[in-house]
Amino acid sequence: MSTTSVELPARRLREQPPRRAVAARWRRRLVGWAFVAPAVALFLLMGAYTIASGFLLSFAKWNGFTPSWRWVGLGNYADLLYADPSLAADLRRAVGNTAQIMVAVPLLTVAVSLPLAVMLNSITRLRAVLRSVYFLPYVTSGIAVYYAWRYVLAPDGAINLLLGSLGLGSLRQPQGFLGNPDTALPTLIVILVWSSVPVATLLYLSGLQAIDRGIVEAAHIDGAGSWHVMRRIIWPLLRPMTVAIALLGVRDALHGFQIFLIMTNGGPGGHTDVLGLMAYRLAFMKGLAPSLGHASALGWLLFAGAVLLTLANARLLRRVQ
Repeated sequence: MSTTSVELPARRLREQPPRRAVAARWRRRLVGWAFVAPAVALFLLMGAYTIASGFLLSFAKWNGFTPSWRWVGLGNYADLLYADPSLAADLRRAVGNTAQIMVAVPLLTVAVSLPLAVMLNSITRLRAVLRSVYFLPYVTSGIAVYYAWRYVLAPDGAINLLLGSLGLGSLRQPQGFLGNPDTALPTLIVILVWSSVPVATLLYLSGLQAIDRGIVEAAHIDGAGSWHVMRRIIWPLLRPMTVAIALLGVRDALHGFQIFLIMTNGGPGGHTDVLGLMAYRLAFMKGLAPSLGHASALGWLLFAGAVLLTLANARLLRRVQ
């Protein structure tokens, strides 16, 4: 037998880790899994199980009280889309209101937050103070702010009193801005924009501060005015930020319902009803006959819409970058 053939098994034995090292490695792994196991179990219980049961519930009828479900297949989806006239009408109205919010809130947010960010970026003194002031609406408790807005917009609220004192009584709303079908949804859109401007302003401000000042100064030296610099240089560089801000507004329009529940509950006459509020009402606000199956089906329709919008946003981001 050659010397090489004898040395190969010995070398393999030397390269193999000792048994104690292998045992210690497995003990470390088990300890790590022991620490992670509670979080994994909680996710499986509260996350995976809830998602799976909600998906199955969208194919069944259940009011939350009976011990068993009644399977209906795609019946819940059909009821929402066309089979049930009352549900289908409510869904179409909620889709229309949600679409208006999805378009108006991102556009107005960008139109307000970008000039604010440019102004803050041009200020050298008190920038931190002003930034904190603009960010204050976002950190304030939402429910408390919504109740404050209800008081301000009431028939005897501050806005009607202010309009009367300024001699603009024709603009007053005797039933309140939230009680008039013509002003209820625009008023809520304004409040949504007011609450989303702080984050958008900070995002734009961070984007402006990341732009190389040499590029802007070179454009000014070449004779470009402030408007042309904004349009030709700053705005194209901020397009990815704009897409992200628009996506946040669309997300809030699809899934947000807290402001609509507290301030109008979908009224007056369903003029402020949105998809998120409709799903909540189907599940929890129908007394002793909630329709959890319809609520789950509507939730999954919202999820499908959110996925499509996310894919569209990802494709748009790839184009603008």
